[in-house]
Amino acid sequence: MDKQQEFVLRTVEERDIRFVRLWFTDVLGVLKSVAIAPAELENAFSEGIGFDGSAVEGLARVYEADMIARPDPSTFQVLPWRGERQGAARMFCDIETPDGASALSDPRNVLKRTLDKASEKGFTFYTHPEIEFYLFESLVPGQPPVPVDQAGYFDNVPRGAAHSFRRDAITMLESMGISVEFSHHEIGPGQNEIDLRYADALTMADNIMTFRSVIKEVALQQGVYASFMPKPLAQAPGSGMHTHLSLFEGDRNAFYEAGSEYDLSPVARQFVAGLLKHAPEITLITNQHVNSYKRLWGGSEAPSYVCWGSNNRSALVRIPVHKPGKSQSTRIEYRGLDSATNPYLAFSVMLAAGLKGIEEGYELPAGVEDDVWELSDKERKAMGYEPLPQSLNDAIGVMERSELVAETLGERVFDFVLRNKRAEWQAYREQVTPFELETNLPVL
Repeated sequence: MDKQQEFVLRTVEERDIRFVRLWFTDVLGVLKSVAIAPAELENAFSEGIGFDGSAVEGLARVYEADMIARPDPSTFQVLPWRGERQGAARMFCDIETPDGASALSDPRNVLKRTLDKASEKGFTFYTHPEIEFYLFESLVPGQPPVPVDQAGYFDNVPRGAAHSFRRDAITMLESMGISVEFSHHEIGPGQNEIDLRYADALTMADNIMTFRSVIKEVALQQGVYASFMPKPLAQAPGSGMHTHLSLFEGDRNAFYEAGSEYDLSPVARQFVAGLLKHAPEITLITNQHVNSYKRLWGGSEAPSYVCWGSNNRSALVRIPVHKPGKSQSTRIEYRGLDSATNPYLAFSVMLAAGLKGIEEGYELPAGVEDDVWELSDKERKAMGYEPLPQSLNDAIGVMERSELVAETLGERVFDFVLRNKRAEWQAYREQVTPFELETNLPVL
């Protein structure tokens, strides 16, 4: 038994932990959990916990249902919302087949495989997400959601629900070892943003899954409802997850080169070029729901066209220049993701696209400083700004032809995502929406 496992066993005993929750995600990024008693921990470390993988979205086919959840002791944290006495803790799991091989359909394993490819080239991949979400007074089926406030960007609302909410959520996150860099009210009514401090991509993907649980738990405690839906309100901005990316070689930022434009190294420029070239192919992963495209094509600074710029929030990729000349801070910002993405798969395809740019020596096109939304279609076409997919169906069509995404996800995950999203699109097409009833029923 290694030292991390011994630490977990000792902490469970000292803190009077009664239940240990083993967490993992399905292919759609939905958190799954199974609770075990402390007496089962040693066995879980040595042999894993068996479960029916065919009952989890995309994890296994019926005729190969037996799967093993093996906890990663480095992810152990006590769950603060369960109280101090007879509490609960959690660990993330890697999913394996009964013969001990990594499950090809495990999203965490997909990211690990992609990170291994980066490591072979000497790179460590770091991410820093800005996570937006809405707070509503309640969730009543069939009724429009009511935001907890009517505040706006950076507004300070004394004794406001969102102000108190962010304080309690951040306190809980930090008690679980998740560092928060910023928090503030966003543009939409009831919309908030919390930015997590940068970490390696695997740790960050785990942190994002924990973040969503914490936000939901604090909302329940305070009698409100938190939603990561990309576009819950038609007349307000959607919720994105703008994510800052960087590659390091040891302690050196591989994206930094002193004296170059925006301090970007050739590696960084090739990485951005890879992201841009493959952006339409990866959009089904970074924006996986029908509703995601209401955000992408709903204005309010959401990126809709494939281009990059420095101080340009209408671009898909932005180069922040808050700290010019500081090598550790040189990074790029990918603005396409929404808050409902599966972070394991999203980080995988973004990294794969960037690495492809480095491997193939892609050349970065000219940047744009104009507001891309204000340009005409003719101007955008002349400048070569390709649109992102405009609907879930468009994104399906682009991704199903992508060798890059198929190779990155693996055949199992790639096929499941396509099948699941085709079914979602078909179900959406069958709906008769309130818009159709309001505009057509009275006159047709």
